[in-house]
Amino acid sequence: MYMPGATAVGITYDEGVVFASERRIAYGNFLVSKTTKKTFQITPKVGAACAGLVADMQILSLQIAALAKIRNMELKREIPPNSVAKMMSNMMYERRFFPLLTQVIVGGVVGKPAIYTLDPLGSVLPDEYAAVGTGAEMALGVLDPQFKKNMTEQEAKDLAIKAIRSASMRDSFSGDGIDMLVINKKGSTMSTEKIN
Repeated sequence: MYMPGATAVGITYDEGVVFASERRIAYGNFLVSKTTKKTFQITPKVGAACAGLVADMQILSLQIAALAKIRNMELKREIPPNSVAKMMSNMMYERRFFPLLTQVIVGGVVGKPAIYTLDPLGSVLPDEYAAVGTGAEMALGVLDPQFKKNMTEQEAKDLAIKAIRSASMRDSFSGDGIDMLVINKKGSTMSTEKIN
């Protein structure tokens, strides 16, 4: 009944991936926070954006970041996004009888840019762009007609902002700014945008 809402999107572009999420947390009619981070850096080359219960998002990202670091030390190479998605999937599936109530978009650049969407039970769906959360329908309404392959970084960032703004205009659980994480072969950058 009081499942918190959110909107998060992930977009691949010619050299990397862009994640964006709004910052509002609301339970029912109560606005709990206007500054919640729902976009996470998992490894230097892999990130995630989530929608759902904040505690579940935080614990999932922390545990997977730790597992990825261990795996990186064992293999002595960067862990690709599909491996991180599989680790998340395994953790979520193991908890299927008491699930982590979060939807996740995970992706990054080790080789070529890739993103994957995961549901609370751990299904892994590869895609070129995705949206999760209560505002996903509105965000996909922007992404579906405007996404194109091999966009530039600026085009992908602009499209992510447009999709989150669209969701924030109609979804009362979404709003209060946009956190954006951009990952490419050079590294990653995190920024915050206002929603006008």
